[in-house]
Order: sequence, then structure tokens, then C-alpha cells
Amino acid sequence: MTPEDLNARLDAMAAEANGDPDRMPGLITVQTDDWIERIATIDRPRPRTIADGIRIRDIKVAVSSTAETKVLTRAEAGKAGEPYRDLTAAP
Repeated sequence: MTPEDLNARLDAMAAEANGDPDRMPGLITVQTDDWIERIATIDRPRPRTIADGIRIRDIKVAVSSTAETKVLTRAEAGKAGEPYRDLTAAP
């Protein structure tokens, strides 16, 4: 997944959610190699707290060698994506 693909997916999910918070983007899971080679290049602010962790467009990012690179809804992510915030605009 490229940064452009990720931004497009986040925008599409937000549009498809049609205001339903459970269907909004909730967690971005990234396979380690995808993070190193592509997604880490996305401009993102430094975490404000440890609980914030890495965030892209205010969506929490979980990087793991065993993860599949994808975006989960808030319902799918459950507590793993908390604290939830509004999706910020693409750069």
C-alpha cells in the first residue's frame, strides 16, 4: 500500500460510513516492510502521549511483522484503535 492508496482508503471509508461512527476508520495495521519501505514517509505529527502512539490523519497505526497492511473500522478495531478522533484531512 502506498501513502496515496492509504489516503484514498481513509477517505473512501469515511464517505461510506455516512456518519456512522462504528464504520469510520479506526485502526491502520501495517506490515513492517510496508512501513519501512512506503508508509513511514507520510507526514505525521509526533505523538502527544504514549497512548497516542503513531497516528496518520489522527488514526492510530499498529506496525507488526505479522500484520496485514489494511484499515479497520472502529467496530473491527475495538479498543485497539482508541482513543478515537475525527479523521483529519489528507495533506
